[in-house]
Amino acid sequence: MRSQKSSHNFTKIVFIPLRTNLFHIVLLSFFLTFGATKIYSQDIAKKTKPIAVPKQQPTATTQKKPEITVTDTIIKEKDSVKTDSIKPKKAFLEGKVKYKADQYAKIDQKKKLITLYDNAELYYQDIELKSGKIVMDYEKNEVYAGRIKDSLGKYTQYPNFKQGENIIEPDSIRFNFKTKKALIWNSKTDQGEFNVKAAITKKENDSVYFLKGARFTTSTNKENPEYYFRTSKVKFIPGKKVITGLTNLVIADVPTPIALPFAFFPMSKETSVSGLILPSYNDSNNRGFSLQNGGYYFALSDHYDLTVLGDYYTNGSYGMRFESSYATRYKYRGNVNIRFENLINSERGYPDYSRQNIYNIQWSHSRDSKANPNSSFSASVNLGSSKYYQQSINQSNIGSSLNNTLSSSVSYSKTFNIIPQARLSLSATHSQNTQTETINMTLPTLQFSLDRMYPFVGKDGVKKGFFKNINLQYNLNGRNSITTTDSLFFKPEMFKDAQMGMQHSIPLSTNFKLFKYFSASTSVNYEEIWYAKTIRKEYDPEQSAVINRTVNGFDAFRTYNLSASLGTTIYGTFNFGENKKIQAIRHVMRPSISYAYTPSFEKYYDTYASDASGTMDKQYTRFEGGIYGAPGLNNSNTMGISISNTFEAKVRDADSTKTEPKKVMLLNNLNLSTSYNLDADGVTALAWSPVRVSTGAQFFQNKLNANFATTLDPYAIDNSGRRINRFNIDNGGSLFRMTSANITLNYALSSKDKEDKKNKNTAQTTRNGGREDDLFGTATDLNDNRQSLFDGSEEEGEDTISEFFNAKLPWDMTFAYSFTYSNNNRESRITGNSLMISANTDLTPKWKVGVSTGYDFVQNGVTYTQLRFERDLASWRLSFNWTPFGNNANWNFFIGIKSGMLSDIKWEKRNYPTR
Repeated sequence: MRSQKSSHNFTKIVFIPLRTNLFHIVLLSFFLTFGATKIYSQDIAKKTKPIAVPKQQPTATTQKKPEITVTDTIIKEKDSVKTDSIKPKKAFLEGKVKYKADQYAKIDQKKKLITLYDNAELYYQDIELKSGKIVMDYEKNEVYAGRIKDSLGKYTQYPNFKQGENIIEPDSIRFNFKTKKALIWNSKTDQGEFNVKAAITKKENDSVYFLKGARFTTSTNKENPEYYFRTSKVKFIPGKKVITGLTNLVIADVPTPIALPFAFFPMSKETSVSGLILPSYNDSNNRGFSLQNGGYYFALSDHYDLTVLGDYYTNGSYGMRFESSYATRYKYRGNVNIRFENLINSERGYPDYSRQNIYNIQWSHSRDSKANPNSSFSASVNLGSSKYYQQSINQSNIGSSLNNTLSSSVSYSKTFNIIPQARLSLSATHSQNTQTETINMTLPTLQFSLDRMYPFVGKDGVKKGFFKNINLQYNLNGRNSITTTDSLFFKPEMFKDAQMGMQHSIPLSTNFKLFKYFSASTSVNYEEIWYAKTIRKEYDPEQSAVINRTVNGFDAFRTYNLSASLGTTIYGTFNFGENKKIQAIRHVMRPSISYAYTPSFEKYYDTYASDASGTMDKQYTRFEGGIYGAPGLNNSNTMGISISNTFEAKVRDADSTKTEPKKVMLLNNLNLSTSYNLDADGVTALAWSPVRVSTGAQFFQNKLNANFATTLDPYAIDNSGRRINRFNIDNGGSLFRMTSANITLNYALSSKDKEDKKNKNTAQTTRNGGREDDLFGTATDLNDNRQSLFDGSEEEGEDTISEFFNAKLPWDMTFAYSFTYSNNNRESRITGNSLMISANTDLTPKWKVGVSTGYDFVQNGVTYTQLRFERDLASWRLSFNWTPFGNNANWNFFIGIKSGMLSDIKWEKRNYPTR
């Protein structure tokens, strides 16, 4: 037999015909059984057995030999001897074994052992084993693996045993290929969010493990976890469940008195598993003791789920919540929240006893544009009792009680790819004022439109000039409008006064250049309004009053109007020199003048008697109160004037390496607008309308946003506060009389620029109608206090300060200032003057502190205030937020495990708002 070296740095064995003896038969059987064997290249013709690697104890200084990987190619010569009738013995193993090692791979034919040393690897079927040392007994079908020591005597190259998706990292392991059983010492494995470590593990088969002296935790620190559950006996089924005996909670290696006689932990590979949600215990002065947020989570399918939560109070109050999320990839996603609370204050018979039912419905739905690019469906619903956010004792955001408006919208739209292109949409809207409890709804709104058509455009498609730019459209808008109150919502009475109507409009317009520098546009708009009912006014002698009688039936009116506008852009540059800090200032002014005319539609007006005399002295139109308005009785002949300005500077860059100056915006806008009534008679109507001035700018690298707006009236007022046909300057005053002014400043700064991170609570805040920032406090999801009170980011590292008085403390701060001045009737009064501040900082990498507060200088009182504290305990989180005063005064304390798998291991305590 000869050996040949291949080009792949491993030994290739080729058999040639030899004289057969017993040893060769054994050797050939060995190769046929295992398929892959490591031996070293020797002249087998001279020696009767392979020469193994010389025995040498590995040390850190021993030079590593090339990695050895053996692949055997056996060429069989046909023998003339007939096949033996005796069946051969079954092979020891059911598959090929592949292995390699850095230091040596040694075969002991007598003991039936293969020994691999230093970065040893062994592969068999779905089993992968990596370790410092591996010993394989191919007679017993067993493999042993363990650590090795380095030159300093420290154990390295711990075994890594992988079978399928299960990975175990023990100190040593003994495994039987045939029975699939194993003994594992000091095993460490990850199962979902769990890290499991056991002194001795017995692998019964592919799906059952028995652990002795085990501990399991969700901590990422496997060697020294901040907490763990210790138990003596565990039955572990990977990917399914863990069943333990007596289990004790250990925190910082200190056993706690918290123990359970047995425990069950589901560990399904599915994204979610159904299970109980344990309630939290609380007490209240008004409602007694309570269990809150207890219920059940239903993992109904991969596309939708359901969470049912409930509260119960000993005075009879209760609450129910149903939360469901659904999603189908590339089609749609959404969620539904339904909340109901039966609130009882005090006890029956006491003077402060009260009872009320409140509810809230939220629905959010979005459709993936990939599902159908020509149609879309979306929903954003937030409706219910007007006092829900003010009275609820288990809402997701305390700050939402400051919101005065709830709104909803559900819409469907479709585009028809015809010529011209058509668009159709159906929507339902809802707007609710939580203070007045007035609700306005449209059920539904129909909109249909045809794209612009250019009838005078030639075949070349060029739209240039007055005639070629003439275009027209068609728009249809139909609406069923309902106005009701909170007490009549969803009751038959709310539909009694519903109003229906339909509006058709055909705008005809064009635009063109005039004298090269002016842009002109003209338009004519035709409208036709359809109503399903109108009114008739008449004097009722029995009631001695004028009443409106409803007249059911189709009726319509038609109107038209004309408009035109002319504008241009003027550029001005003030140069100061390239050697100056400010090299130039650029001023862009866009003046425009517009004209609008609407004739009188007196033909749609009738007269009625206002008293018993029967004299028809009053005019009215039967279309009064319609959802699309009514035709005008008087001409509207107005001219509008507006000027828009922007200012920017060209500043030399502080970086001397840059050759181009940088542009700095000085004023984003400076707008002035007013109008003149050409038909004003000086009695019923004045010629000039008040001048509206507004401006805005950004400073300090766009961190400070400043906005200012004021209204200037050129006319004087009489003693009753009514505007008179006399200029204010002719009445002994200034050129303009300031009737109102408003200033807002918003300034945000931080120790470093960081991304705007929004957690789940922030999303719920905006959905409830609150602010995205924390000027009115941070949202607190009382159903899931594991969410951070801050931006959700967790700092890594220890609670240490590297240098004395030189600690790096991340912080951010937001200011908002608002000032409002009113002088409509010479009252010259400041109606609003408030400052709000929000600040957050990390006292240490693990401690976060925040405050939101403000002061109202008109009411002389502190605005909504919230103090928040949070401690990152690695696998745990501790938080405390406190609203010290006001109608929403409350506090909330929570400590619990972050992991959703162990979310029921928590302790929370809260105090309810007194209101």
